[in-house]
Amino acid sequence: MKLASRIMVQDHTMSISRRENSVLSDRRDSEEPGLENARELDTRIEPRATVIVNADDWGRDVATSDRTLDCMLHGAISSVSAMVFMEDSERGADLARQYGIGTGLHLNFTLRYSARNCPRGLMDRQELIRRFLTSSRLAPIFYHRRLVTSFDYVVKAQLEEYERLYGTKVNRVDGHHHMHLCRNVIVQELIPACAIVRRNLSFRNGEKGYFNRLYRRRQDQRLARRHPMTDFFFDLQPMAPIERLKEICLLARQFNVEIETHPIRDSEYAFLMRGGLAGCAEQVAVARDYMLRSHGPGNGAENPAVHQQEWRISR
Repeated sequence: MKLASRIMVQDHTMSISRRENSVLSDRRDSEEPGLENARELDTRIEPRATVIVNADDWGRDVATSDRTLDCMLHGAISSVSAMVFMEDSERGADLARQYGIGTGLHLNFTLRYSARNCPRGLMDRQELIRRFLTSSRLAPIFYHRRLVTSFDYVVKAQLEEYERLYGTKVNRVDGHHHMHLCRNVIVQELIPACAIVRRNLSFRNGEKGYFNRLYRRRQDQRLARRHPMTDFFFDLQPMAPIERLKEICLLARQFNVEIETHPIRDSEYAFLMRGGLAGCAEQVAVARDYMLRSHGPGNGAENPAVHQQEWRISR
């Protein structure tokens, strides 16, 4: 199996390298002599603002990893969130190292582990958590005392597996179905201190009820005491009308903004491969990695509108 996996990675790498060389060759042929220095200078000029586009579910399966890699090589995404104990976790780690892809841990409590070498005891504990979290839409907001040990075990196992696969400690965490924000994880403080954590989704006024927004605001305030965070967080969907994405990109001129995407979805993959967010706003580009700009801690601590997760853009 390991030999077959290496062969698959080598074949995939050769195919991608041929495509990259072809694109670079076409670019050089179409440019006039003397533009080489201008092109190199242009790569050193940072755009006025950058937006973080992070692809979730890296390593979930071969199709997900391959589509995400296509988008990364196309410059349409900044970074990925990696799943461990999944079908393509091993190969995904190899590809991330090979192409220098920025990764974080995508904590998984609700999707059954699919790796062949996953310990049975870990699968059993995850199943207990999965049944609880999926039993009700409101289950994640409740603290389950009987599952304290299981949560601790499952999170530590994923942190250790990530470190084994990627050769480094976890410095950024989010979660499948956003379950890294469930009550047990936050109360037990299971995510390493100072690791970047994905905040709750940001909404306009009126998009969510008052108590929903109040709960999310309190939760983010608690997280911000231990973790750096972006100022705003959005899902790429819906992509229409395009004005929504343009307004989100405009926020990136002043704040740290993350947009999550799932390239396995046909509509998102097509959008990203067509150029994605590149044309949504002038002087706003896709960040080259998951980087928080130095204008602040990235947690919106001094911005009441961020805490309330209400955003207004003047047209």
